Amino acid sequence: MILGMSLSTFTTVHVIISLIGIAAGLVVIGAMLANRPLGAMNLVFLVTTIATSVTGFFFPFKTFGPPHILGVLSLIVLAAALWALYGAKLSGPARWIYVVSAVVALYFNVFVGVVQSFDKIAALHKLSPTGAGPFFGGAQAIVLLLFIVLGYRAVRAFRPAT
Repeated sequence: MILGMSLSTFTTVHVIISLIGIAAGLVVIGAMLANRPLGAMNLVFLVTTIATSVTGFFFPFKTFGPPHILGVLSLIVLAAALWALYGAKLSGPARWIYVVSAVVALYFNVFVGVVQSFDKIAALHKLSPTGAGPFFGGAQAIVLLLFIVLGYRAVRAFRPAT
């Protein structure tokens, strides 16, 4: 039992929170690229992305490994995003710090989504049964390149009214 839920139920809740965070993050990045106000979806993105990272630590584990390191990194990046947005109100360098932090946090969630997809979806698992190799590496490289481009464009486009 985790937080009063079976492991299966907790996993489902964790995945749903993660998917909501990814969807909300894509909307937020779209708003940045169009230089529109971030709106309520930004709060949904931040809350669900933080919740995804935090709930990841509730899964049973024997050793502290790569998923935990990524969770810690995600929370650090999200702390920077929260400071830039709420502490510095996106003024000066806080604008690009927020954009980069938000894009990196979303990338981390998508990165894990790709890992899980290759592990759980039979057709992808057949292409990369060990979670390594050219198909897995290629998918992760494409995702990384996409997020680098999105981040660069968002930093250049997003100019919130202050």
